[in-house]
Amino acid sequence: MLAGRLTSRRTIELCDLPEPELPSADDQPGQILFQPELTCLCGSDLPFFDGDFEGHTVTYPQPIGMSLHEMVGTVVDTNGGRWTPGTRVLAVPVEQQGLMERFLLDENRAVALDDRLSDEIALLAQPFGTVLWALQKLPNMIDRDVAVLGLGPIGQMFLAGLRNLGARHIIGIDPIPERAHLGKTMGATETLCACGRDCEQDIRSILSGKLPQVVVEAVGHRAQAFDQAVSLCAEHGDILYFGVPPIPVPQINLRAAMWKNLRILTSIHPDFDRTFPLAMRWLAERRVDLSPLLTHRFPLSRIQDAFDLFRDRRDGAIKVLVEFPAWNRDPTD
Repeated sequence: MLAGRLTSRRTIELCDLPEPELPSADDQPGQILFQPELTCLCGSDLPFFDGDFEGHTVTYPQPIGMSLHEMVGTVVDTNGGRWTPGTRVLAVPVEQQGLMERFLLDENRAVALDDRLSDEIALLAQPFGTVLWALQKLPNMIDRDVAVLGLGPIGQMFLAGLRNLGARHIIGIDPIPERAHLGKTMGATETLCACGRDCEQDIRSILSGKLPQVVVEAVGHRAQAFDQAVSLCAEHGDILYFGVPPIPVPQINLRAAMWKNLRILTSIHPDFDRTFPLAMRWLAERRVDLSPLLTHRFPLSRIQDAFDLFRDRRDGAIKVLVEFPAWNRDPTD
């Protein structure tokens, strides 16, 4: 079977692997043999592709399967009792090692698809689930003002979620014009095409001289904007620090956050019992429309092209889909 491997910085090669064997229920119960069919790239895949995030050295070659983790496909076989062979599910591989035609997975790391959704939208329940998990940590957002730093895929999903939660002003901020423009479609009441450090006066103009009570930092991974979030947040406000920062985190100004009496919230690792199914439900009930985020599509044979486009944020790329060989569905259905 085919699998992918990052052999050097920004270089992915496809290779052949033996088929995985399902262990016995006595040796390792609750396992499924999962076959991915459709996946999409995430910003958290890029550090392994780039190998250059500050203070952390990525060694190559990376483990086989790095790095994909947002995918839908079929349960080929199981030694557990949760799924039956032939069931189609959303699955999240361990340690993002999902760049394989088939792999073993704990049955509890899969979520049932909603038959009201296309596969393209259903797989977005994984990243959107991480956003819902984070939004649960915020206070009541009705009539509150919020700024979202970074309008990549996750930042755009925050705009959509915050719109549902009743925020008054939802200000999206990103230096890439296409992403700032898309923010209006995804739920922003105002967008600013700039870096956060340059936006204070523009934000005060929107908010009648004030700053937002909530700032979401959705930059992360290859960079971080914690200090910018602090500078843009009103006193006694909340910072939701979502973007996973470089390892270790570069020096940040916690003193400035303390002087404003800010509350700092972080978020990672949603649960599979409620959060991902809730995200699937929101999408199926059309509480949010994430379809504008799906911008590009490649076959697995062009996984290198997919990563290059996504990494360089070219041609308006937001969510880049990749079809595995098992994919045999008409994307227009």
